[in-house]
Amino acid sequence: MAGDGGGLGRDFGRLWGAYATSAAGTYLALDSLPLIAVLVLDASAAQLSWMAAASGAAGALLAVPLGPWIEFQRKRPLMVRADLVRFLVLLSVPAAYALGLLTYAQLLAVAVVVAVSDIVFVGAGGAHLRSLVPDRHLVRANSRFETVSWLATAVGPPAGGALVGLLGPVVTVALNAASYALSALGLRSITAPEPPPPARAAGGSRLRDVAEGWRAIAADRDLRLLFANGVLVNALIMATAPLLLHLMVHDLGFTPLEYGLALGVPCLGGIAGARLSRPLVRRFGERRILLGFGAARVLWLVGLTFVGPGTGGLLVVMAAQLGLITCIAVFNPVLVTYRLRRAPQDTVARVLTAWTITSRATIATATALWGVLAGLAGGRTAIAVAGVLLIGTIALLPR
Repeated sequence: MAGDGGGLGRDFGRLWGAYATSAAGTYLALDSLPLIAVLVLDASAAQLSWMAAASGAAGALLAVPLGPWIEFQRKRPLMVRADLVRFLVLLSVPAAYALGLLTYAQLLAVAVVVAVSDIVFVGAGGAHLRSLVPDRHLVRANSRFETVSWLATAVGPPAGGALVGLLGPVVTVALNAASYALSALGLRSITAPEPPPPARAAGGSRLRDVAEGWRAIAADRDLRLLFANGVLVNALIMATAPLLLHLMVHDLGFTPLEYGLALGVPCLGGIAGARLSRPLVRRFGERRILLGFGAARVLWLVGLTFVGPGTGGLLVVMAAQLGLITCIAVFNPVLVTYRLRRAPQDTVARVLTAWTITSRATIATATALWGVLAGLAGGRTAIAVAGVLLIGTIALLPR
């Protein structure tokens, strides 16, 4: 089944296998850089927020001109190069740690390079998937990606936390680097000829090419609303991530393994949600799923305000994360498929890149602001404010 992509074709199976390998490494090393900052460099909650914000903002800014460049290049070689860049830059962390030269500045630089490479991979990968899989199978294909993502998230953080406890704080970064090298090998094994990229319009300006992704989003009402909703939801959720990590590991005394369990176990709901996504679409239609689960996914974050020490606090985190993740896992494959279908064929990579850049920049801004808010009012209060604002994003879902 895995060899032929579960009926989606052998080359989709290779693409899916490459993604599964890198996803396993990514989630094994989830929050590894901020964990290293806390455990090795004794970073504060504000420093973690600024680290996430600065890397996201710099990555988004550097990626702005990449949209048209990605659009007019063959996508598979770009994905391979993005994997290799992430492999090399992540290897620098265990090397510097072994030599006693690891610094906060290096962690920040690594995070920036990985962020830019992520944007290149996402922009090229979405356009490549659309050319590799027939339109009628897109929801099924995206559900398979969503399933493996949540499976990796369920297993990765607890396993990574255990490895950090046994072997030290940088082992998961080394394993993540290796996963990108294996992903690049898997992508190179795809044999289907890649269609030629769109031709650049004669006389077109580079500025117009850069802006075309945002222009295509703005021209479509549904894309415009989903774009605004998705960007804000992701920003508010991600802005609380470093605050939750600091609250649990630093303030409440949870171990890296317990923190990993709190994030990993609820991702079993993500696996269930991803598998339910396609049958729910068949029964209720894409628009009802986008509206219903788009609203349901924003109701859970405020529950993290009540996390406390011990087993009770761990269960509160798990319950809130379980509801959040299950709803997101149903929603995401439908959103990704809907977005691919609505985007004009010759601007797919630019739409995806514009979407990712805006999301990363907004996450960076929100993370910086919530770092300031946490410094003024405390991490718990900052998480509560984000949870209340998140509920308000329901107004931006397309009716």
